Amino acid sequence: RARAAGRAKVAGAPRALARCAAAAADGPINPAVRKDEPKVVDAVAVPDIDGPKGVFCRCWRSGTFPNCDGSHMAHNKATGDNVGPLIISKE
Repeated sequence: RARAAGRAKVAGAPRALARCAAAAADGPINPAVRKDEPKVVDAVAVPDIDGPKGVFCRCWRSGTFPNCDGSHMAHNKATGDNVGPLIISKE
């Protein structure tokens, strides 16, 4: 189950974050997905979630990974990327 907004816990997330951030270095993370959009944000509604929603990082820069802290905004500005969060909400 996902937890309330900004409170999900994922085992191994700090190690995964370090590996992916190192692999992505300072370049774009999204090389080809919906590049015609200013920011790629996907929202999914699910029936089984604790709380109203969870907002999850996809830029690998969040200080609260796996939760989004808005770090994608600085990343996008610095790299010209258009990555944004995954938003999961209750149906």
